[in-house]
Amino acid sequence: MTTPPAERSADVLVGDLFQVIDNRRWADLASVFAEDAVYERPGYEPLEGLARIRRFYEHERVIAAGRHHVEHVAGGAEAVACWGRFLGSDKDGGALDEAFADTYVLRDGKILRRKTFFFRPAI
Repeated sequence: MTTPPAERSADVLVGDLFQVIDNRRWADLASVFAEDAVYERPGYEPLEGLARIRRFYEHERVIAAGRHHVEHVAGGAEAVACWGRFLGSDKDGGALDEAFADTYVLRDGKILRRKTFFFRPAI
């Protein structure tokens, strides 16, 4: 039995999100994102609305395959953060190994706003 979105804990929501993404189940994005969600990601203008987010994943994302490995999830019913590592490959066959952190604003157990940060040495 599936947990109703409004009753889903923060760690279950984050796990569900990455299961959908890592398994390329684009039709299931609606189970984790609100219809009016906004996703902010480095290198892109904010992705506004579920249809735009789905188009990004289906057609624009440079990642061909891989898995998110979440190290920790913190938060509650309104705001969540997580961090971990992504291991996979891009569409050209290149290896990807990227540390990431995400913040989320939630509404009724779904993601209303997502913001992704990537770790790269700068100084």
